[in-house]
Amino acid sequence: MLRFGARHSVVGRSVRKAQRVFKSLKGILMEKFVPLEIEAYAEQHSMPESAICCTLREETQQTMEYPQMVVGSLEGAFLKMMTQVVGAKRVLEIGMFTGYSALCFAEALPDEGTVITCEINEQSAALARRYFAQAPVGRKITIRMGPALDTMRTLIGPFDLIFIDADKTNYLNYYRRALDLLAPNGVILIDNVLWSGEVLKQSPPDESTAAIQELNRTVSADPRVTAVLVTIRDGILVIRRTR
Repeated sequence: MLRFGARHSVVGRSVRKAQRVFKSLKGILMEKFVPLEIEAYAEQHSMPESAICCTLREETQQTMEYPQMVVGSLEGAFLKMMTQVVGAKRVLEIGMFTGYSALCFAEALPDEGTVITCEINEQSAALARRYFAQAPVGRKITIRMGPALDTMRTLIGPFDLIFIDADKTNYLNYYRRALDLLAPNGVILIDNVLWSGEVLKQSPPDESTAAIQELNRTVSADPRVTAVLVTIRDGILVIRRTR
């Protein structure tokens, strides 16, 4: 067990690392792989966004320094649909931000369903807690603060759905641990796997791009799973265990 001072140092390093990733996003507008009018049409013809999710998304966009990190309503609808298709009862989320996606999962889960969501930034977690307290489905959500890999090591599966959307340099580590925790018929969803098109560059411009490229190669070659990379928003990798 880490002494308090040592653990505080580990958490501090993780927070600083997350802040560096956030700063790298500051000047990036999420690459639009689909024309805006087509995306709007898709949103209009997908399951509707709940009122509380809409309010949370709007407050995130108005008050948070990196609002582009919140999943949009179309991706939120996709997450809800996947939760329902899998018949999930236990969801694990790696990277909560302000809680939009956690609320989407909670809304799609049955009454006895649960979401464990990992976050390291206290400012975004505070906003999420406020909305979870307002929502009837908020009781299904448990927030685990601290480095996600540390949290994942303490968890016992199986989880029916695991959503990975945290620091990109740890994506491969998250994926490997997620496979250990995944139910036999479960699904792993990994966000931002197109990284605004940066993954197309043969010489990756930064460590986050390199990490996502390595993840995509690893999953594609992993004989234990089958996967589809879908071009919703910034790319979502949908992974199912086959053995």
